[in-house]
Amino acid sequence: MFNIVLVEPEIPHNAGAAGRLALATGSSLHLVKPLGFSLDDKYVKRTGLDYWQDVDLHVWENLADLAKTMEGKGRWLLSTKAGRPHWEAEFAPGDFLIFGKETKGLPEDMVGDAGEDALRIPMMPGGTRSLNLSTAVAIVLFEAVRQQSPDW
Repeated sequence: MFNIVLVEPEIPHNAGAAGRLALATGSSLHLVKPLGFSLDDKYVKRTGLDYWQDVDLHVWENLADLAKTMEGKGRWLLSTKAGRPHWEAEFAPGDFLIFGKETKGLPEDMVGDAGEDALRIPMMPGGTRSLNLSTAVAIVLFEAVRQQSPDW
């Protein structure tokens, strides 16, 4: 249904949880190197439980390689630096939901260049600076799914 992209993820359980979310929604998981862990890591497998082998997983050497696959398809960059809330996006099947690494997010210039395709998850001012990566994936992915499958 959708394409979840984690750019340079650092924490294995976030990748595992994103894989489980992908499987639960009929989506694909794309990991862009460098990864901060091995895909054989016990934490990735533990979080993904016995589902990990069923995840439609794609591993990319860099963003440039992934960009070729995204040509002509919708792409949404998620960042605390974006101005537009995620619920204003009109998601379509096959869209790429792109998330940055846990410690830095996506590069600021990349978010700026995305314009209206850069989205944020609104949070209370002065609360926390960001959400856990797998939590953010779940929030945005299920809004996208809700728009496509209101009867779920």
